[in-house]
Amino acid sequence: MAPPHQRQNPRIRIQIPVFLRGTDALGVDFIELTKTLNISSTGACIASSHILQTEQVIQLTIPTPSPSTAGLVPYETPPISARVLRQESAGDLRLFGLEFVHPLS
Repeated sequence: MAPPHQRQNPRIRIQIPVFLRGTDALGVDFIELTKTLNISSTGACIASSHILQTEQVIQLTIPTPSPSTAGLVPYETPPISARVLRQESAGDLRLFGLEFVHPLS
């Protein structure tokens, strides 16, 4: 078993736009368009201007291009639930290390 600080899966450095939905530290629901900084099948690092709590579960969805006339492309992906593992400040933004509740397949 890997130590808690060691990643189980390699992360890919890629910026993907995502909608972040959750409740901030004051109990206010929010939705924010942000991006990943890196991602793996089991987690991601995202930037956010909101204050999140460790162990909090948030929802990520990936926006898709404008809907096609045939309706084959959904407006966004199904929500991905993730747990906040850690955070650090980066200027006005905060960076959050997330663990997906269910690994991506």
